[in-house]
Amino acid sequence: MKLSVVINTKNAAKTLEKTLKSVSDFADEVVVVDMESSDKTLKIAKKYKARIFKHKDLGYVEPARNFAISKAKGSWIFILDADEELDDEIKRVAKSIVSDEVGEAFKADCYYIPRKNLIFNKWIKHTGWWPDYQLRFFKKGHVEWLDEIHSFPITQGVVKQLPAKEELAILHHNYEAVSDFITRLNRYSEIQAKEIIKSDGAKHDIFDSFSGEFLSRLFAQDGIRDGAHGLSLSLLQAMNEAVIQMKVGFEKKEDDFDSRNLIFSLRKFQKDLNYWLADYELLHSSGFKKIYWRLRRKLKL
Repeated sequence: MKLSVVINTKNAAKTLEKTLKSVSDFADEVVVVDMESSDKTLKIAKKYKARIFKHKDLGYVEPARNFAISKAKGSWIFILDADEELDDEIKRVAKSIVSDEVGEAFKADCYYIPRKNLIFNKWIKHTGWWPDYQLRFFKKGHVEWLDEIHSFPITQGVVKQLPAKEELAILHHNYEAVSDFITRLNRYSEIQAKEIIKSDGAKHDIFDSFSGEFLSRLFAQDGIRDGAHGLSLSLLQAMNEAVIQMKVGFEKKEDDFDSRNLIFSLRKFQKDLNYWLADYELLHSSGFKKIYWRLRRKLKL
């Protein structure tokens, strides 16, 4: 057997059928590892003749990744989430790799695949969400996941990226509504805060955590070009960072509020915001205005 598609599921009935339909003409087998679903997920998986296994629900997927891969019989593995789909071109390229029909320069043991995220019903092309490379396609035995949430997989052998082209991307039906983001934020931040406490990791300033993420997403990662979606995601992802630090601090019963430090953080944020606003104006001006905004950026005014 050459190619296995591996999918971890948890109450995925709303999206799983599209996922399975998109790979029905692609894989030699589909492996579904379910984490205690209470909806029709398993019924849908059976409809598409997936090989089904069960795993304890730990609240996030990483601990079940290696288990799912171990159940696959294929020499090549393509991992999908239950809210993702594959289009024809990426399937064609993946099959050519499996069949060893690609040039030597393109051959590898592991491939990072770009991912096209649909968030609040729009493809997010900036704000740190594109090309959103994910390690999803590899020879069995060349990739291993750690158990920590959002951890990076460990690879062996040659690793390459597919070009950041829409037709080669995994289509990800991500957050449909703001409420979806907030629900997941609460669940994941709880896990991440516990991991920081368990490892005795450093707690960071709540506002610094917020402002650093917000400015990075909106300006450094061009979220401003995504309009209201970019602004909303920058705020939400910054809030996620702040909430993690809140949970760490209150769980440790730390009360280190210092009004002077807060004022310092606010002033730093003001200067950083001035820098990025001036940088934006600099990129969109010419002549004397360009000199003016370059000076403003330098002085953070």
